[in-house]
Amino acid sequence: MAIVWTSDLNTGIDVIDDQHKRIVEYINQLEDSMVKASHVAVGQVLDELVDYTMSHFAFEESLQEEAGYPFLKPHKAIHGVFVKRVGDFQTRYKAGEAIAEELHHMLSTWLIHHIKRDDMAYVAEVKNSLNLHDKKGGGWLSRSLDKFFK
Repeated sequence: MAIVWTSDLNTGIDVIDDQHKRIVEYINQLEDSMVKASHVAVGQVLDELVDYTMSHFAFEESLQEEAGYPFLKPHKAIHGVFVKRVGDFQTRYKAGEAIAEELHHMLSTWLIHHIKRDDMAYVAEVKNSLNLHDKKGGGWLSRSLDKFFK
């Protein structure tokens, strides 16, 4: 089943919400690949999803670091577990396994849970930090976006 973006997934940090929506698009593309029974398309979506998600994680962690978020280390650890799980799916895919349905379920469940629990926990600190940078006129957010999403 396709993921439909709902307002309860909004963090209120537009750049993060836009990135999360892009990840949802990848997950929905994975479902389209399953419907078409295209093993090649599954691999392409998986590779693109991994690449984009790694950039998203690094960007999100940089926002948390800049904000002095006290739970950055555990948040990074959660990202690390996700990266390992998806890496295992990549290995299985390359070995010829049909992983699309299991991967889609894991991604859909993980992303919604992660946004609602883990990401919502850092929102206040990051928003305060971004507001502070805006007042100083530092252009920090633009430089950070360029660094992670060229």
